[in-house]
Amino acid sequence: MVKNTSPGRVRVTLIKSLAGRLPVHQRCIAGLGLKRMHQTVELVATDAAMGMVRKAAFMLRIEQI
Repeated sequence: MVKNTSPGRVRVTLIKSLAGRLPVHQRCIAGLGLKRMHQTVELVATDAAMGMVRKAAFMLRIEQI
């Protein structure tokens, strides 16, 4: 039996404004491909992407796909 090692996918939506946030949080949001409020992107759940999601999770809605 072969174990599935491919990463899953996750959908993230920016639900809080970037105004007044720390620069590291703003860069994480930009790195995820989000530019404006209520924008949604689908990402491959790699370690790098999930690290950025965890860093700014308080500003995001996160859904497993």
